[in-house]
Amino acid sequence: MRRLKLCFALIAAGLVAAPVQAQDLELDLEEMAQSVEAWAAENLDEDALRVLREADREQVNRFFTELQKQLHGEYVLDLAGLKEAARAVLPLLERYEETAPYAAWLKPRLDYLEVADQLVLKLPPPRVEPGQPAPPRTNPPPALQQEIWVRKLAREPWPAPAKSYVPQLKPIFKQAGVPPELVWIAEVESSFDARARSPAGAAGMFQLMPATARQYGLRTTWPLDQRVKPELCAKAAAQHLAYLHRQFKDWRLALAAYNAGEGTVRNALKRQRAGSFAAIAPRLPAETQMYVPRVEAVLLRREGLSLDRLSLPPKPGQS
Repeated sequence: MRRLKLCFALIAAGLVAAPVQAQDLELDLEEMAQSVEAWAAENLDEDALRVLREADREQVNRFFTELQKQLHGEYVLDLAGLKEAARAVLPLLERYEETAPYAAWLKPRLDYLEVADQLVLKLPPPRVEPGQPAPPRTNPPPALQQEIWVRKLAREPWPAPAKSYVPQLKPIFKQAGVPPELVWIAEVESSFDARARSPAGAAGMFQLMPATARQYGLRTTWPLDQRVKPELCAKAAAQHLAYLHRQFKDWRLALAAYNAGEGTVRNALKRQRAGSFAAIAPRLPAETQMYVPRVEAVLLRREGLSLDRLSLPPKPGQS
């Protein structure tokens, strides 16, 4: 009964964006309740959230759980329904030092929700056949998403920390054999805030998951988590991007794998019998569908370069 009440609270709060089919209602509510509690228990740092009032903590738990669900879901447009909830949660997280890393993670992700809201207005609703349930909206193509991102970024200055970090970190990317312009993924991941920590466990300016960070020699246990060190985090991120580019021979696919995981991208390419990001984008998680066009829009805005025009730096000893 407690789980059922929790699910109704989620629906009443407007946090469940996807419609539930009537014949699946009971099963979906039970499964959703279990996943809400399990995900929050396994991923959210209860010690950090304990500074919040009980009601605020419950609100944050619900929001983060639903946000993770939608970021990893199929439909980009479903993210639009979380915009107001995100705006309500962010001040709660900013209020305390303990929850500030979550706030630093959430801030750049508000842009996903706002762009999804704009995409809803761009795409006509699907045609509904008489007597049939409304089909889900199709996912917007990467080109349309990039157009919206470019328009949004045209009004936004550099993140304040970027002024010192970009020249400092570009040589690290270059040394790893990665185009130094890709340092700007830190704007997408964290707005160059080294404190950022995701509810799923990614941390640092480049949002490395623990397993990935350890793969490149970083410690990830508190209080010695080296992902919060900008230079170390940048080096591991650049090495990982170099590896992914060697695997996929394409920066859009490499970036998709950086966000969603190498296996997710490989499986999508295999299932679709495709070789490009555009061909598999509708089959990737919603966040990844938006991530690659967003990174490219940032590069266009900050460096005047598209992903197609990135050049690998010369290897040591080459002129």
